[in-house]
Amino acid sequence: MTSSHTDCHFCLQSLRGRKYALREENAYCVPCYDSLYANPCEECKQPIECSSKDLAYKGRHWHEGCFRCAKCSRSLVEKPFAAKDEVLLCTECYSDEYSSKCFHCQKTIMPGSRKMEFKGSSWHESCFVCQYCRQPLGTKPLITKDNENYCVPCFEKQFAHHCYACKKVITSGGVTYDDQPWHKECFVCTMCKTQLSRQRFISKDEYPYCVDCFSKFYAKKCAACKKPITALGGAKYISFEERQWHGECFNCARCLASLVGQEFLTRQDDILCHKCGSAS
Repeated sequence: MTSSHTDCHFCLQSLRGRKYALREENAYCVPCYDSLYANPCEECKQPIECSSKDLAYKGRHWHEGCFRCAKCSRSLVEKPFAAKDEVLLCTECYSDEYSSKCFHCQKTIMPGSRKMEFKGSSWHESCFVCQYCRQPLGTKPLITKDNENYCVPCFEKQFAHHCYACKKVITSGGVTYDDQPWHKECFVCTMCKTQLSRQRFISKDEYPYCVDCFSKFYAKKCAACKKPITALGGAKYISFEERQWHGECFNCARCLASLVGQEFLTRQDDILCHKCGSAS
């Protein structure tokens, strides 16, 4: 500016008809002001003269023409930028160097945009969706299968097992019987409804029964001891003329010798070994 002040405050030379700068109400000629107060440019190290625009960031100063991205050299004047280790970068270069990549699309997640994180990976909010219905997952409960994320309803619809008894989804655990999935609490004896998941059971006509109920209602009775023959655990039994015996009960009625695998004779309701039968 042209001054009405008389002399430079530092060199005392006349300021009449000359440009000058004011500092704390004192007038300085341009050379004196620049030498005393001009900030050095962070980039070129030259003083930023009072006739130039001084751009400042965190106590550092640049000429307008020196205020550029350290990587691509594009001007940062009136543009968003970021700093890393005191180096200024445009948002594009900063993102390429330091921002996370979306797990789904592999593109950069730009600074300031919303980022979703799950199991150590990052997603754009628009990429973090259910693989089946494509609706945003946000902070909703989800289930992962083969590196793909699903909302709970879609996962249950596509992949979850449904209980053979109640037809509802089995979310954890469960029992497999006759190649069908069951809730543990649904896998019960057909007759008494006792849970069978931790005890032995017997199947009849595709329905499970506890041992007691099966023995009571369906098991054949041993002709010798009159106890049920359950065949539990693969136990063998003998059948002859509509009568059945436990293997250990199929003995000669007189000498009690085992007749399993042996020839035998019958006399009324008794079975006899060949020796006892011939002696009679």
